[in-house]
Amino acid sequence: MKLRDILAISGEPGLYHYIAGSRNGVIAESLIDGKRKNFSGTHSRVSSLAEISIFTEDSDVSLSEVMTNLYKHTSGEQTLSHKASEVEIRSLFDEVLPTYDRERFHLSDMRKVCQWFNLMVKAGMTDFSIEEPEAEAAEAEE
Repeated sequence: MKLRDILAISGEPGLYHYIAGSRNGVIAESLIDGKRKNFSGTHSRVSSLAEISIFTEDSDVSLSEVMTNLYKHTSGEQTLSHKASEVEIRSLFDEVLPTYDRERFHLSDMRKVCQWFNLMVKAGMTDFSIEEPEAEAAEAEE
């Protein structure tokens, strides 16, 4: 599983693994229960986690980098629950991403990142890097 294949779908709980495109949307499998579903592009906003970034004081940081930092911080284990206290979650992000923008990166966003990270670790993800298209093309040729 690659980070670009993990989807957040508006109005749906959890995360989904991209399976295939369909006539009017995408077919994706839930990381929570493994059920496959067709999501229409007209009714659901589908976002790849590879396209999401976090506001910092300097610039935006990719979610990939934040997830990699969390993975190193937890030594490959799950992190705090998204239901942990505000103090615990803010303390975690002070360690993992000390330059996060305190005005634009809200507690609800932090909770969502924790929840997503735990779902992906539980699903067996260990690599949160985003491969460049050139690297993928070279890999496909080999």
